[in-house]
Amino acid sequence: MYAIVMAGGKQYKVQEGATITVDLLAAEAGSEYVLDKVLMIGGGEAKIGAPYVAGAAVTCQVAGHVKGKKIVVFHKRRRKDSHKKQGHRQGYTQLKVTGIQA
Repeated sequence: MYAIVMAGGKQYKVQEGATITVDLLAAEAGSEYVLDKVLMIGGGEAKIGAPYVAGAAVTCQVAGHVKGKKIVVFHKRRRKDSHKKQGHRQGYTQLKVTGIQA
């Protein structure tokens, strides 16, 4: 059984036991997190939501918080001998799927 869920404006296909990386969530590592915006449940009899499947939820455990790859933000003003260099690392949360309720 699999489900397509929405988290942070993005859609993810999840199965029980899988680990997904979503945008940073305000949740403690090791705590339980419920994704209730389920768009579709597949495998056997498919259930398609309009826009969400009623009563469906995906239960996850927060595995931890990680940072993404560093990107460089560089601003330059031509002919002014002026520039600014910054770096950015996006924060992500890793979720381990523990159950899918249809």
